[in-house]
Amino acid sequence: MLKGGSRDTGKLLMERSVPGRMGVVTPLLDVPLQPMPDASLLRDDLSLPEVSEPEVVQYFTALSQLNFSIDTQFYPLGSCTMKYNPKINDEMAFLPGFAAIHPLQPEEQSQGALELLYRLQEFLGEITGMAGVSLATLAGAHGELAGVLMMRAYHHAQGDTGRTKMAIPDSAHGTNPASAAMAGFDVVSLASDKDGNVDLEALHELAGPDLAGVMITLPSTLGLFDQNIVEVCRIVHEAGGLVYGDGANMNALLGRTKLGDLGFDVIHLNLHKTFSTPHGGGGPGAGPVCCAPILAPYLAAPVVAAGGSNGNGSVGTYSLSSPEQSIGKMSGYHGNFGVLVRAYTYIRTLGDAGIKSISGNAVLNANYLLQALKDIYYLPYDRTCMHEVVLSADWQRARGVSGLDVAKRLLDYGFHAPTMYFPLIVHEALMIEPTEAENRDTLDAFIQALRDINQESFDDPDFVHHAPHTTPVSRLDEAGAARHPDLRWRPEA
Repeated sequence: MLKGGSRDTGKLLMERSVPGRMGVVTPLLDVPLQPMPDASLLRDDLSLPEVSEPEVVQYFTALSQLNFSIDTQFYPLGSCTMKYNPKINDEMAFLPGFAAIHPLQPEEQSQGALELLYRLQEFLGEITGMAGVSLATLAGAHGELAGVLMMRAYHHAQGDTGRTKMAIPDSAHGTNPASAAMAGFDVVSLASDKDGNVDLEALHELAGPDLAGVMITLPSTLGLFDQNIVEVCRIVHEAGGLVYGDGANMNALLGRTKLGDLGFDVIHLNLHKTFSTPHGGGGPGAGPVCCAPILAPYLAAPVVAAGGSNGNGSVGTYSLSSPEQSIGKMSGYHGNFGVLVRAYTYIRTLGDAGIKSISGNAVLNANYLLQALKDIYYLPYDRTCMHEVVLSADWQRARGVSGLDVAKRLLDYGFHAPTMYFPLIVHEALMIEPTEAENRDTLDAFIQALRDINQESFDDPDFVHHAPHTTPVSRLDEAGAARHPDLRWRPEA
């Protein structure tokens, strides 16, 4: 465990350059010599490193080893489910029949792939308690947009064009308001009560003829199961609205609770979180949409249908179809196929008992952290959590150590930082998701690190405030880097 000192990243590749050193031998020209472009398009001042192939390999391998990743460290990002992903899922996605298939191949040449998609639709419908499933959406927020567009299409089909408001709890995922706004709704914030549930009194005030629906993240970003959820759905339905479920945290509910049974009308799932795909860096993603029967006609195209593609209705024949009142295509083809293969493999490998064990272990791990840390980190909602626990560094802040300082110091202990300052309704929030993949030894080491950092906030707060101390670079101007990136290396004059 690293607590001091520094790690030498070695010289930059340009600094290793030696004139005349080469990493590749260019083969002899085997095509006719072509004239060079106009001289005005050429330059001779491009400074490139002259290094050998081993130096290039060593340099980039060393750089890769400086990164935190889910295959090297505990990665407790709250609300992002950064967990171990079984490699068998990647191997299945790499099979030539899946990896080399083209989305424009004729259906009769793609029956194996279409059957996999159809079976995955069936699995996800069973897991969520929903009647209709579309796999076409490429990310969680993409699924959100499709879901609220379906809600809009439904209301308009009923001639109910006055429903312009979408209520979103203050504990929802941050993309929910953006998705609702992009679909043309006016976003209205819905307050939480003292226990972290939707405030029913506030909901009653919004439940009128202009309410299109409510978007609820369950469990919420507070890591809590909303104890009022059935009543929330009832109130919204009685007002003529629909209930959207952000299913990004579904790993807390797998095999135990079906969102359709609770009263949700449409949800999305993050396959790249709950159902195993390497996650992070902006992708890859898949956000299938599952819905109740009343919204199935509006699903994004295409969906996979069984039987009848060649007119004889034979079992085992699969085809792409478009629901009769579909909102249309949300992506170029049939969804992010490689991610869908991984999710299908994950579900088939686990089976019923394994699926249920995911939620059991995820919730157990999070509550283990909660009980071990709530005496030294403030717990804003003192109740059993679900797959993640939201603590606060308010007590450390009083000693001059912020939540950001705690997170940066964790890097010195060999752990990636949790999600910070979210949800916004928790001051100095530390949002920690251990996932179902970590064992007790890892959790105990993480707990001890947080306890040690708390002690350091008493003994030497300034030391914590300037963490990390062992990483190749310390604190960066992240806002400045995003707004004014410097992407070119320049040699010293």
